[in-house]
Amino acid sequence: MTFFTADICDEYSDKVSVLGFGYQNYGGASKCQGEIVTIKLDKNNADLISLLRDEDGAGKIVVVDVDQEYFAVVGENLMKFAHKNNYAGIVVNGYIRDTFQITDIPVALYALGTCSRKYIPVTSGQRAISLAFGGIEINHGDYLYADTDGVIVTSDKIV
Repeated sequence: MTFFTADICDEYSDKVSVLGFGYQNYGGASKCQGEIVTIKLDKNNADLISLLRDEDGAGKIVVVDVDQEYFAVVGENLMKFAHKNNYAGIVVNGYIRDTFQITDIPVALYALGTCSRKYIPVTSGQRAISLAFGGIEINHGDYLYADTDGVIVTSDKIV
């Protein structure tokens, strides 16, 4: 991948939204780009497990909103599923775990931070919906570009 988010912002300033501060990459890929698949969770990650484990993710990035609840929703097992099914990256409006184990898995993973615990009771999520966090709106089918400078979203593929 030869893009840089700063260059995209300079060239397409009227077409990009920049995700707010605080999101860091914990995954084994330093950057990612792709079509967004949105999912809203209520603390538990059962629906995210199904998505990453069972669906082809070629050219896709999963954007997960858990309202910054302090429970981990992505860890080593989900990163392995994401890699196996060719997802380019995951962005979590919340927390992740297993940071030691996931650094060698070549999938980008942006999150607010880490948390050792996960939410055990199974709850249902919603897919393919509009999300709003980090100061921007993110729609299913939008495009996301992320690197060491940040995460940006566009309504159309531009790179």
